[in-house]
Amino acid sequence: MPFQIDGALYPDVEPPSELATLGDQVDFLARLCAAADFGLLPWPETVQEIRRQAWRAAVDACRLLTSPTYHLLRRWQGLAPLPYLGQQLAYIRSDPNLAYV
Repeated sequence: MPFQIDGALYPDVEPPSELATLGDQVDFLARLCAAADFGLLPWPETVQEIRRQAWRAAVDACRLLTSPTYHLLRRWQGLAPLPYLGQQLAYIRSDPNLAYV
């Protein structure tokens, strides 16, 4: 059974029935990362799907450097880390537990 695309990630357009191209996959990942960064977690089946090796090229191409979720996807795919360009809140910069997040 093919994995189900969460239509909630496509509020602006009709959700695709499949992710046939690299561009479709990158768009899906960008939408998924943005939603997850705001607390809308993906379905377990979606997480299982995007952790597959077949998604490695799409994860590498996405380059959503401001997204903590994107950096997690890179780690799951075994890709080299890239610089995080997102906001780092001043009140947590000196928190020693930040290294474990």
